[in-house]
Amino acid sequence: MVSLRDNWRIALLVVFVLVSTFALFSPTLAPDDTGGAGGAVANDSGVTNLQYGLQLSGGTRVRAPLVGITAEEVQFGGDQPRAVERNVASQLSNATPSDVIARPTGQNVGTVEVTVENVTQAELRSALQRAGYEYGTVRDGVTETTRQDAVSVLENKINEAGLSGGTVQTVRTATGEHFILIEVPNRDRSEVLDLVSERGTVVIQAYYPAENGSGYQTREILQQDDFQSIGTATESQRGGAFVPVTVEQSAARDFQQAAVETGIAQPGGTTCTYRENPNGTEPCLLLVVNGEVVNAFGMSPGLAQGMRSGEWANAPEFQLQTRNLTEAQQVAINLRAGALPAKLDMTGPDGGTSSYVSPSQGSDFKSNSLLTGLVAVFAVSGVVFFRYREVRVAAPMVVTALSEVVILLGFAAGIGYPLDLSVIAGFIAVIGTGVDDLIIIADEVMAEGQINSRRVFQSRFKKAFWVIGAAAATTIIAMSPLAVLSLGDLQGFAIFTILGVLVGVLITRPAYGDILRALTTKER
Repeated sequence: MVSLRDNWRIALLVVFVLVSTFALFSPTLAPDDTGGAGGAVANDSGVTNLQYGLQLSGGTRVRAPLVGITAEEVQFGGDQPRAVERNVASQLSNATPSDVIARPTGQNVGTVEVTVENVTQAELRSALQRAGYEYGTVRDGVTETTRQDAVSVLENKINEAGLSGGTVQTVRTATGEHFILIEVPNRDRSEVLDLVSERGTVVIQAYYPAENGSGYQTREILQQDDFQSIGTATESQRGGAFVPVTVEQSAARDFQQAAVETGIAQPGGTTCTYRENPNGTEPCLLLVVNGEVVNAFGMSPGLAQGMRSGEWANAPEFQLQTRNLTEAQQVAINLRAGALPAKLDMTGPDGGTSSYVSPSQGSDFKSNSLLTGLVAVFAVSGVVFFRYREVRVAAPMVVTALSEVVILLGFAAGIGYPLDLSVIAGFIAVIGTGVDDLIIIADEVMAEGQINSRRVFQSRFKKAFWVIGAAAATTIIAMSPLAVLSLGDLQGFAIFTILGVLVGVLITRPAYGDILRALTTKER
């Protein structure tokens, strides 16, 4: 007589399959399109709750390192980080203070990163020596903090641009190199590259006549971090557009003083003709994006009077005027998202790569993946039936192996993990290793002839399970580094292979043992 006590493992398997099926098809658990762990995602057409990665949905992938050289254990000598940045930049021919990042790591010691292209390790060593800073080692690449800052900024850029489903993460190669991996579904390559390839630096410069009368000079008077809030890009009734901004109180006084000293906030305000006549204009404020002057404007009489009287700093607000709404929106994106601490390196032998998968190609990959899975199932089923020639042994084996796939699919749907080709490969590996373990169980149990009692079955089953457990432990140990480390596509393969092994050892293999015992034991 069959009892729940004797077959609770089968009942547990059934429960897991039902829960997984519910996660796959229940409309109440349908995930949104905001993205999931492991890559850019796109929702299925509505049949299931599965989400698909870039390879199966289409879109753009960009993989690139950050430009930079880092000096470690730099002795700051009591200087503040910004002073260190200015001093080091002054010793480099093609760098500005915004291209140098000084990060304290201890008392008067830290790292100095130069994030401009074409600066060598030797040049950074020489610049540190001339600036009077002792240092430890100099290496290629940037710090982990800079990489995480870059991920955060790129995520903000993607969100501000309305590219839903886009994801950004850091990955590390087997040789220890670090890359930024960006995946944006349903977007072409040029659009994504235009958004993420530039650093997005935005500064305000004063442009005013030099004291000796020999032309004009510039002076940086506001950096990106000096803005407290960025308003929405708005079209002006008089033409053009503007972005209302508020300056941090800590920077407002210095900005106000600089505007007065450079003549921008002169009585009656200033009229800027920089674009028409840069060598004959009144003092201007220049809006510089990515090193390029995108706009120049003077100062209204009211704003100039407020700065000269000192009252403006109490409510430090003004407008960044642009020629059109598109330009204003781009300025707003750069200001809100922040500047990339370092540029993505898309050149050189270790430079970045970008790829585009069309939606139709992604659909083909999806269909081919399904076909491959079905072929694997039928191939395994054929081999199993040919091996045993007994339906009562082979059929439960195939059904049990397929239940593992259902459980894993339900898990992926439940947490919103996007399926890509590497995950599909993990599923196929799970089918193969799962059936292999079930064959070990069946051979061990049936190899020595008829099973006359539960005790005999349990003895044979335990021998087989020790072999399966040892193999599972080996697989988990081998795959764990790939699952933990950020190694791109290999991570998804490792995660689902490990999950498949755990589901097999804890749920499906014991359940198959109960099924096999019920079908083969002669004891009443």
